[in-house]
Amino acid sequence: MNANTNTYYNDLCNYSRSNTREVMVGNVGVGGINPIRIQSMTTTDTMDTDGSVKQSIKMIKAGCELVRLTAPSIREARNLWEIKNQLIQKGYNAPLIADIHFTPNAAIEAAKIVEKVRINPGNYTDKKKFQIKTYSKHQYQDELKRIEGKLVPLIEVCKHHNTAMRIGTNHGSLSDRIMSQYGDTPLGMVESALEFVRICEKYSYQNIILSMKASNPIVMIHAYRLLVANMKKESMNYPLHLGVTEAGEGDDGRIKSAIGIGSLLMDGLGDTIRVSLTERPEHEIPIAKALVDYVSRKKHHQKIVGPIINPINSFLYTKRKTRKILNIGGKSKPVVISSLCSEKNISKKSLFNFGYRYSDQLDKWTISDTASDYLFIGDNDINFPTPGSLGIIYNYAKWKEHKRGYPLLSCLEYLTSTSLSKKLNIICLFSNDLTNEVINKLKDDATAVLLVDSNIANSLADHRRLFIQLINNDIISPVIIRRSYNYDSRTKIQLDAAVDIGPLLLDGLGDGIFIMAEKYSNVRDINQIGFNILQATRTRISKTEYISCPSCGRTLFNLEQTTAKIRSATGHLKGLKIGVMGCIVNGPGEMADADYGYVGTGLNKISLYQQKELVKRNIPSDQALDELIKLIRDNGDWVDP
Repeated sequence: MNANTNTYYNDLCNYSRSNTREVMVGNVGVGGINPIRIQSMTTTDTMDTDGSVKQSIKMIKAGCELVRLTAPSIREARNLWEIKNQLIQKGYNAPLIADIHFTPNAAIEAAKIVEKVRINPGNYTDKKKFQIKTYSKHQYQDELKRIEGKLVPLIEVCKHHNTAMRIGTNHGSLSDRIMSQYGDTPLGMVESALEFVRICEKYSYQNIILSMKASNPIVMIHAYRLLVANMKKESMNYPLHLGVTEAGEGDDGRIKSAIGIGSLLMDGLGDTIRVSLTERPEHEIPIAKALVDYVSRKKHHQKIVGPIINPINSFLYTKRKTRKILNIGGKSKPVVISSLCSEKNISKKSLFNFGYRYSDQLDKWTISDTASDYLFIGDNDINFPTPGSLGIIYNYAKWKEHKRGYPLLSCLEYLTSTSLSKKLNIICLFSNDLTNEVINKLKDDATAVLLVDSNIANSLADHRRLFIQLINNDIISPVIIRRSYNYDSRTKIQLDAAVDIGPLLLDGLGDGIFIMAEKYSNVRDINQIGFNILQATRTRISKTEYISCPSCGRTLFNLEQTTAKIRSATGHLKGLKIGVMGCIVNGPGEMADADYGYVGTGLNKISLYQQKELVKRNIPSDQALDELIKLIRDNGDWVDP
């Protein structure tokens, strides 16, 4: 699709929320002028009425506005009445959502009881066989008629009971029919949902919410953008539920979710969100609240004059073309710059926090996979030999004293100074600094790297506009994205940085990042946040990636403990992607692009996958980790810690 046909946003450079229809989920309005709604999902067995009620109350007290529970069969679907009734008796009337996979009959029963049912178009009427088949036009139409026959009974029940429906596509569970036509693509995800929407509209049912979830934020963002663009073509404006599925746990899950959800929220898309963490559901709510708060803090920003031409293809990842300067730009991985300008007496030990360790006995440096590439020390100095892989950046006046390392210059210094580095000059640039004089000098400068910053609240849009100006003026200087935070909260820094910087990287913009946080004293954390953002955007891999589903009532083992155990044993396998799935619903399909999969298939039974191929079935859970390691070793992907 041509980049200039982007129609998923109201305004590329100014916050403007998309106008969607209002869908009532019980007494809670979603879409329209309603606030962004927060939801989560219980991890209890739905047949455990007391446990489900207690956990739902915990979630509601934490701020959950919509509570989802799994209903894998008619039995669980019918028990939703007991859960709902007990919640009402205790004074809680938050709408309930039934999560359905594979079982249309359970969806029909649930729709009589709860306020919304979620169905997955990839497995509501299809069983995933991973068999790509060529369909003729006639055969494809027959498949759509078959789907219609299965879906209409649910539509009629939803209409009768005024029940909402979420048609939720997951990247890893597209039907063979969709795969045959579109492949494992964002377009396939969109069409999978719209097939069902068109059937709903045929029967005058529009109480619909849509979602496009993936564990890879790039796929997820492209799918939502494409969904909105295609809905506009068909005069649809259904509200969107946002989430990065199988985001994982801890920092990784939070950052990945912030990048995916935050990017779309700042584009004005999204009416309800769920942060999917491999943790207790009440832990998801504060992160979701923080993302909604982020939008509230940014949306009333100074007006940004947008470009006439937008050269960025919002539906396909394309890295901005840049010249390579040392290890920055070109085909190099994005670099990480860290700050040590506040420490006056810099020693070898000072570098420990940035991934460098010095051995006096061996007289050598050890460099970790998350070692900063450059260190900004301002007006300070270093009086010892530094590792060869570490570049030192000084303020320009300090650099001129000894001309070691590399200078950081203002635009004025860059334009007026005659003494510059012959290798690398870093120019601090705000959007209003990009004058014709600066543009003309940059075009022929093979030493200039731009350090872009922003003094506008919506820095994401400001930086996007700046990148577009550079592209439209044929400036191929590499760009480092800098953001500074005046917080002492690690969580707030990592979430804000993820939304400020991550979406740009997902659009192929940026050759490095530089996060500063003067009030937060743990510089090692700040360095790690930078690498975690690069990992989440898959622009620079520095560790193992875990695609781990949030637990639910279908889960067949303790997901948090098991994920921690697998992480402890395999966390050194840099670049490997391991899926940890609680049940077969979130099994080989939902792992999407994992290299290896660990999937619950029965009580205390685990099956192992290599990509989407089942290789070991029903292993006792106490032997499963050893078998996983053996599988990785047998395929040549294991290295000793």
